Amino acid sequence: MVDRVAALQAKIAERGLDALFVTEPGNRRYISGFTGSNGIIIISPEGGSVATDFRYYEQVRQQAPAFAVVELGPDQNAGLAAHTSARGYARIGYDGAHITVDHLSRWQEAMPEVTWESASGWVEELRRVKDASEIAQIRVAVALADEAMAHIMDWIRPGVTERQVAWELEVYMRTHGAERLSFDTIVGGGVNGAKPHAVVSDRVIERGDPVVIDMGAMCGGYCSDLTRSFCVGEASDAYLQAWNLVLEAQVSAEAAIKAGVTGREADAVAREIIDQGGFEGKFGHGLGHGVGLAIHEAPSLSVRSEDTLVAGHVATVEPGVYDPAWGGIRIEDMILVLEDGCEVLTGVPKVPVVGA
Repeated sequence: MVDRVAALQAKIAERGLDALFVTEPGNRRYISGFTGSNGIIIISPEGGSVATDFRYYEQVRQQAPAFAVVELGPDQNAGLAAHTSARGYARIGYDGAHITVDHLSRWQEAMPEVTWESASGWVEELRRVKDASEIAQIRVAVALADEAMAHIMDWIRPGVTERQVAWELEVYMRTHGAERLSFDTIVGGGVNGAKPHAVVSDRVIERGDPVVIDMGAMCGGYCSDLTRSFCVGEASDAYLQAWNLVLEAQVSAEAAIKAGVTGREADAVAREIIDQGGFEGKFGHGLGHGVGLAIHEAPSLSVRSEDTLVAGHVATVEPGVYDPAWGGIRIEDMILVLEDGCEVLTGVPKVPVVGA
């Protein structure tokens, strides 16, 4: 984390600031290791500190031993004002994308002598490229998601509900090492699969129903993201044709991804296959997104992406087709971008039918 602080100190010097306040939870954890729900990481030319309340003084000392603890007391804004005044901070940068207008106005009222400047995206820019320790932790989260999906593909049967499937996945992940889910599990059976972010319901999954399951585990703060689609028991010829088309789109996109490819170019590889396969307009979201401490991070792989992939990016590749008349199909892996290609991190099999 020393390198992360040094990179921010360089940005502070470049902008002529006295300090940087970081408040977004994922950014706080990335810089310091602190996971509490309340606190401000203060980066200055002198080093780093964590300003927080009584609940977290000892947690900061344990999780972020290289950072000083600023004990704010019961009136946190007054405590923060006293700290900044004692150090003569006159120009402070802040997490512009994560601070509300009301929060900023309260800081301005408590510290009227300070000039506030948005430093939006500074930490997120560092988080784009994963280092070796982050990649190792992501592999752990991906492996657990693989295990959980393999379990559910063996467990699922006609007669269970979407909610039961989601619960079985959650229990498996939590009892096998996940600190929590990466996001609320998506289980879309039948026509519910046509909703890319379907909310689980008590719908019963019948024999022959298509099912879309999108899930992930968080391990050591890092997320995994995995989708598999299949029919339970049997599949129609039309479903098999569509499923194989989505698989072709996904495999082709993964084969095209390497450092230097843009997110828009990667998306176009999969989108052209789906469009030409008779599903134009049925792939209504981007090809993928970055994954790390948050389930959605940079880079973006979509028709609107302005990102160029570089080695060390970790992202999803998840083309899909959706039709309210019958449901949907999405197949999603996580990949690590390399200089000359990409490594597919996800390992659970892709099959169009389970429980046959």
